[in-house]
Amino acid sequence: MINHCFHQLLAIALLVSSTIAIAERGPAIPDYPADPVADDVYVIHGPLGVPSVKNKGFMNNPAFVIGDKGVILIDPGSSVQTGEMVLRQIRKLTDLSVVAVFNTHIHGDHWLANQAIRDAYPDVAIYGHEEMRKLVVKGEGQRFLETLMRMTKGTVAGTLEVPPNQSAAHGDELTIGGVTLRILFEPKAHSYSDIMIELPQQKILFLGDNVMSKRLGQMDSGTFSGNIVAIERALESRAEIYIPGHGRTGGREVPETYLDYLSSLKAEVAKYFEEGLSDFEMSPLIIETLSRFIDWVDFERQVSLRSCDVIYASQA
Repeated sequence: MINHCFHQLLAIALLVSSTIAIAERGPAIPDYPADPVADDVYVIHGPLGVPSVKNKGFMNNPAFVIGDKGVILIDPGSSVQTGEMVLRQIRKLTDLSVVAVFNTHIHGDHWLANQAIRDAYPDVAIYGHEEMRKLVVKGEGQRFLETLMRMTKGTVAGTLEVPPNQSAAHGDELTIGGVTLRILFEPKAHSYSDIMIELPQQKILFLGDNVMSKRLGQMDSGTFSGNIVAIERALESRAEIYIPGHGRTGGREVPETYLDYLSSLKAEVAKYFEEGLSDFEMSPLIIETLSRFIDWVDFERQVSLRSCDVIYASQA
């Protein structure tokens, strides 16, 4: 009788524990289509914007390449739920395993979904620049996860930090799963840890957040000058298809437009700073000058914030 009661109590405890675990997980991400951008190369274009309850923290561009011997995944997204959604899209197209993941930089909206990939493929190699790996050790990944939890009101719950376990450095050329990749890196660009990934055979370049389309980037952990150099490096490649970290894929106009934005903002801030204007005084003048970008997400607020970034950088 005691044995029977014990087993009943154990079963109830396990059921309660399981229910709590499910309750602590955020909701699933709805399926987003995997858009073909070249033969065997796909991009899941996330919604533009900042992390919110509505988008459940998903807003980047996860991408994958189907090789002869496996799938290469770039920037799987911001949460375990996003990673699971990305895997569903991959499995609609191939039965091949994910053999490698590349994380373009430290910002967690691009890599916290590593958890789902590792859960599905425990031996998967996850690549990131050594600077990214150092920043994870310093707690930057955990801080980004806490920010996502706050901004999405917990919809990314259940996500755990799974950082890169392999380093990718500038000039590295790798062949993985039958896919050849080349790594480009510029220090102090969008962040201090950004790699770009070139597929030389397909003439494709994954830009990470060094370039965005119709969206302005966070620059408080990078520099305008370095970001501009990174885009110039991208334009010197032989790529014909450019995949930004956020926004739609396109041709050379994608990096050229973002280069125009960064260069113009930097020049305008420098001009008004020399004239002695404060960031508060120069912001409306710059917004008017850069009105060609008015339809970009959160344009006016972001230009004001980025003006402060440029002033800070010029004084550092």
